[in-house]
Amino acid sequence: MRVLNATQMREADRRTIEEIGVPSLVLMENAGRQVVAAMEAAFDDLSSRQVAILCGRGNNGGDGFVVARTLAQRDVQCSVFLLGQVADVCGDARVNLEILGRLGVTVVEVTDAQAWELHYSEITRADLIVDAIFGTGLKTALSGLFETVVADVNGAGIPVVAIDLPSGLSADTHQVIGQAIEATLTVTMAAPKLPLVLPPAETHAGDLVIADVGIPNAVLEELDGPWLSLLTREHVRELVQGRASDAHKGDFGRVLVVAGSVGKTGAAHLAATGALRSGAGLVTIATPRSAVATIAAMAPEYMTEPLEETPGGGIDFAALERVLELKADVMAVGPGLGTAPGTSAFVQALVERAGVPIVLDADALNAFAGDPDRLMGRDGVDIVITPHPGEMARLMGLTVDRVQADRVEIARSFADTHRVHVVLKGHRTVIATAEGRTFVNLTGNPGMATGGTGDVLTGMISAWFAQLLDAEAACKVAVYLHGLAGDLAEADEGEVAMTATDLVDRLGDAVLELTARRKVKPQGDA
Repeated sequence: MRVLNATQMREADRRTIEEIGVPSLVLMENAGRQVVAAMEAAFDDLSSRQVAILCGRGNNGGDGFVVARTLAQRDVQCSVFLLGQVADVCGDARVNLEILGRLGVTVVEVTDAQAWELHYSEITRADLIVDAIFGTGLKTALSGLFETVVADVNGAGIPVVAIDLPSGLSADTHQVIGQAIEATLTVTMAAPKLPLVLPPAETHAGDLVIADVGIPNAVLEELDGPWLSLLTREHVRELVQGRASDAHKGDFGRVLVVAGSVGKTGAAHLAATGALRSGAGLVTIATPRSAVATIAAMAPEYMTEPLEETPGGGIDFAALERVLELKADVMAVGPGLGTAPGTSAFVQALVERAGVPIVLDADALNAFAGDPDRLMGRDGVDIVITPHPGEMARLMGLTVDRVQADRVEIARSFADTHRVHVVLKGHRTVIATAEGRTFVNLTGNPGMATGGTGDVLTGMISAWFAQLLDAEAACKVAVYLHGLAGDLAEADEGEVAMTATDLVDRLGDAVLELTARRKVKPQGDA
């Protein structure tokens, strides 16, 4: 599902009206009625509530006028306040304003702070407020009367339904540019907008409903400009196919996990287990000789390969040729490796010489800190990097705050410049492809902020890559399922007690839920 900015949304409206032939009044009518439908779904007692509708002078206000008419026709008590003069309302909004008048619905003009103060007590007697003040066209921070209105609405403690965007947010940025409505529910038209899905602005949206107002999906998909899309269950499910009845382990790929060091064996185990739980046919952990016995004892399902090691118990540069000889369809490199000079040199050389796709995480990325130009994709060999914000900051020579302030653009820029796929982990994990597409994932929760969950994701991406043979598809499936498994684990364990192993244990359930399959208890079991 594509995420749009203000320019793209305007173009989608224009094409629908001028090229498809859907009248703009129809789009406004659909928008208002969809908002009411969302309100009815969210508030069981809507028919008994008093609703105050705050309207601007533009099309967002026009949507609000349709909401007012629809509610009035359903005998819901509502009052309508226009923040401006009736004479300034034009176009489709004017048409719907005049219809309200002919139906006997009073619209109160609020043109200054004194008028707002006069009517504010009436508004606070409402049980629900509809924010139809500004839509997607806002560019600068609110000031004057509008700033006062928003601050007072936020302070009233009354649930707010925002139409398209909470007023005060800009569709062109996920940053909060000034005072903005703190909505309980936002009903946005046709497609999500940047501030509704990315922090920090997303916290103003409340629950999000995406309303179908009649803009064809083909129009949304063909829009020029930045490509940003949400990962949806429906899209990810299409990428996961069932297995043939005569399938064997060789059909699902060999994953080589190059990971671990003395004292950091758990990272290698978690990455390998993430790969196994994601369907890889064969998984081998290549690790320092001193760590093999510990790792081999953790699980019987994967194989191990001892490598030459540094004095500190990490993989040494001398292990390079042996690793290149090992059979693999995909390599997962980095969890628990350490940052000894010999280990970093090994990683750099492995990336330059490997003939199969590589997924890089953790210390494999730290090996390129300050010298990211060495981390370049090349023809025939896909590279996926999976940094958390700190690793991305070290890689690019930035601060963590700078990375977090513009996660989408940071990931997109690095992927484009270095011809790699970037999975920037964290709240709202971002996937940026070497081909210029960017995706945001909505699954996951704060309980996943614990050691080892990133290692699991590294193994998962590698396993799905080995099966799907497509870097973008592998990233999307793995990231979505990783977050979904985290959500299932959080439901059982809570955010505080959750561990990476809990997440691994829910990967099977996550796949079953994604594919709409459920476990069936065999007959005869108690």
